[in-house]
Formats: sequence, C-alpha cells, structure tokens
Amino acid sequence: MAIMMRSRPRVHLISALTAAVLLLTGCSTPSTTDSSNTANTLVVATSGEPDTLNPVLGYGTDGASLIFDGLVARDGRNELVPALAEQLPTVDATTVTAKLRPGVTFHDGSALTAQDVVFTYRTVLDPKVDSTLRSDLDMIDKVEAPDASTVVFTLKYAYAPFLQRLTLGIVPAKALDGQDVNKAAFNQKPIGTGPYKVTAWTPGDRLVLAANDSYWGGKPSNSGVVVAFVPDDNVRAQRARAGEFDAVELAPKLAAGFPKAVKVPTGDYRGVMLPMKNPVTGDVAIRQALNAAVDRAAMVAGVLGGAGEPAYGPIPPTSPYADPSITPAADAATILDGAGWTAGADGVRAKNGQKAAFTLMYPATDSLRKELALAVTADAKKIGIEVTPEGLTWDAITPRMKNDALIMGWGTPYDPDFISYKLFSSQFAEQGYFNPGSYQSAVVDKALQDGRSVTGSEQRLAAYTSFQKQLATDVPWVFLTYLQHTYVVADGIAGVTPRVEPHEHDVANSLWWNINTWTRT
Repeated sequence: MAIMMRSRPRVHLISALTAAVLLLTGCSTPSTTDSSNTANTLVVATSGEPDTLNPVLGYGTDGASLIFDGLVARDGRNELVPALAEQLPTVDATTVTAKLRPGVTFHDGSALTAQDVVFTYRTVLDPKVDSTLRSDLDMIDKVEAPDASTVVFTLKYAYAPFLQRLTLGIVPAKALDGQDVNKAAFNQKPIGTGPYKVTAWTPGDRLVLAANDSYWGGKPSNSGVVVAFVPDDNVRAQRARAGEFDAVELAPKLAAGFPKAVKVPTGDYRGVMLPMKNPVTGDVAIRQALNAAVDRAAMVAGVLGGAGEPAYGPIPPTSPYADPSITPAADAATILDGAGWTAGADGVRAKNGQKAAFTLMYPATDSLRKELALAVTADAKKIGIEVTPEGLTWDAITPRMKNDALIMGWGTPYDPDFISYKLFSSQFAEQGYFNPGSYQSAVVDKALQDGRSVTGSEQRLAAYTSFQKQLATDVPWVFLTYLQHTYVVADGIAGVTPRVEPHEHDVANSLWWNINTWTRT
C-alpha cells in the first residue's frame, strides 16, 4: 500500500531499445554473454511504479534502490553493513557520527561530500518539501558536517533503530539546492551514487537503467536493467509466459504455473482496514466478530496456494517483538448477540435499524486482494454480516477510505517502529494511506511513542506488547495473511539471492535488490 506507488494503464514496450532488450532476454531463448558477463541488459517486471525517483520524497527509503546508496545498507540477511559510510556509524547516546567512504562519486562524476548528506537529511526535514519521510526522521535535532568526510547527527532523544534510518539514499546538493524539490526535474531523472544510472523513464511503461561502471562497490556484472511496469497481474503473467522478462513478480497462483518460481519470506501482510466513521465497521463488536470469523488457514491454502501464513497483527512472527499470544476471540456469534446485532429474515443481522452491511474495496488489478476480499465476504456471510466487494482504481479508492473498508497491505521485517507508528497513531489519522480509518487509542499512541523513544530491549518489548494487545482488542484492522512474495526467474540467470522483504517492493527492495551481481549464462 506504499504511498509512493500508483497503478497506471499499461503501455506496451514499443521503443526500439526495449524491443531489442526483449529479444535479448526471452526466457525460452536466453542470449549468449561474453566472457565478462557484462554484455546484456536484464529485464524485470513489477506491478508497482514509484511516483518519484527522489529519495527525499520517498523513493527507496529502505535502501536497495539501484540508483542511490545510503550511509548504510542491508546485506542478504538484512543486517546493516557500511555503504557510503566507511564503517557503521558510531552511536553515543543522542550523537551519531558517520565517516564517509573516500573516493565515491555521483553519476555525473562529482565527488560525494558530507555536505551532500547534510543537504539530503535537512531537505527531508524542511516543511516546504512535501516529504512523507519527515515524521520518520522527527527524532533528528540537527545534522552537521564538521569536515568534508564527517557527518554528525544530533537527536532529540535516543532513538533505538536510528542506524536503520540511514539507508536513505543520498542526493547531490548541487543538483537540488535552491530549487523547488517537489517539482524538480531531478525527481524523474536523478543523479545518485548507486550501481545504475537512469537512462530514461517512461511513466506507465518502463524505467531504463545503465550500469555505473565507476560504482564504488564494483562494476555491475551486466550492462543495465529495464524495469517494466505492468500493474495487471494476469497481463504480467501472460507476458512472462511469452518470455519477456528475466525476473517477474506474480501472484502465488499465477506463479505456480511456471517451472522456476521463487518464494521469498516477508514481513508483508494483507488485511481489512475498518474505518471508524462507518456506522457498521465503527462498532467494535462487528470488528471483533469479523476478526473471529475469517478463516485465515483457508486463505493461506486456497488464495495463497500455501505461500504465506496467518496474520494476527502488524509485527511479523519472525520479529523478537511479536506477541504469540495474540489470537482472535473464538465465537463471533456470541460477540454479535451480546452487542445487540440480531439476525433478520434474510439472515443479515441488524441493530437499531442499521443492517450489518458494508462495502469492501480492493484494487481491481490485484488478483490476490480480489480473492481475499471474496473470502472475507463468504466468511462474513456465515455470521450474518453482509459484505459487498468492489474492485476499483486507486484514484476511486482513495477518497472513500475514511468511510469504506479496504483490503490493504503494509508491513516490514525491520524495526516495529517502521510503518506501525504512522499506520496506527492517532496523529496520522486520514493522512493518505496512513491510518485512513481514523483509528484512535491513547494506549496505542503511548505504546508507539514509548517504543521509539526508549532504548532498552525489555522496555521496547513491553511497549510493543502493549501496542499489540490493544490493537487486538480494538481491531481497527482484521489481519489476514503474511505473504511470501513469489517471483519467476528465467533459466540461465545466476546470482539471485532472496532475502526477507518488506511490503514496499517494486524497483527497490525486490528480488533484484542485488541485480548488479546477476549474470545470464
């Protein structure tokens, strides 16, 4: 559900460049490479497309953006490693110091300096800049460069996962200083330090990247990458069968029809967001009953084809902060009866003249969310709740989220502060896709604030346990499943290294996070 993604109508890859690339990369007839394995461009396909390629405005904030580097990065186990910083930055209470790696240059040949890092973070924090990341970094008091190779962050309070925030891509100050960052041409054709540089971006069609032969991490093992944007699941699968892609993300059932499917574990969940302003979903008994009624195991087996697991909250079971005791109430009917929702002649419950009926929206091009919506509809019917599923475009969905339920997706395998702070805190109510249902809880607000402002592991565990328990009581979401992201990879592609993924995975953070090391044999 990432804010910086949108679905657009598909435009065929018709340029001479792309046509040539597709001929080179057909799955059924992989082309021959030279001895250095740098002659070929790789083609990958995803459903999501970023609105911008500027990290300051939210592109690739968790790293692996292919175009930019942060001070730190994540390796194949999602552990932090130095990137633009020569070593992992040092932390002394509220002071964090980073020393830059020497000799790093941007794609235009200019040298990376500490002032570029300072400019990047100050720009995110600038109220004049429309950055969705500002609240993620509101623990920063100031950021300074005492010399050309040193950056010092001074925090307002000791924020435990701060080093993880340093995956943010660094932009060159001279390319944006003095400009309206919200409208800058840089957002469409940026300059970074990453393994690839932008050649062209055709919205709704493709992003073309060329290898950065001067990359500080070593020359990429291929000549470039084309990212094809294909929002419709079925169309993407058809084009994969035609051999257009070296790697493609597909819904689990669609991927099952291919011989080389890769299942990747994630912290990515799907659930039903239930708005508080709706007269039906605003009733806690309806929410608790629905939470008890949905058959998560059946969804994992049927909708996901086994590629996932049941979800009961926003902190994945792999996290040390997950509370395994969180489970729904056992008897949905008892909950509804006790709250005065009685069955009518048509089997639909009602209370004070209000039928237990509501609309459940989902993005029409997303086959997985459609199937989940249909499964929820069937389970709700069994307990006397009438759900009407409705497939819409995101443009149609967005203005209705404060009143109508929605199959949403979020989630991260990283720190529990990430995403949950903005998704469930009352201060973010109705701010885009963050807390669109206007959920408010003083207990949750305090727990989320404590979780980010205390440093002891036991204190943080207590805060996130409180958060999860209150969320399970209030049920602003009915969490359904954690996904395994499923990809299909062409024969002859070497170097693929899956790692646990977050919800947001399109150009960045997908299976191709290390595509600069991939080769075709």
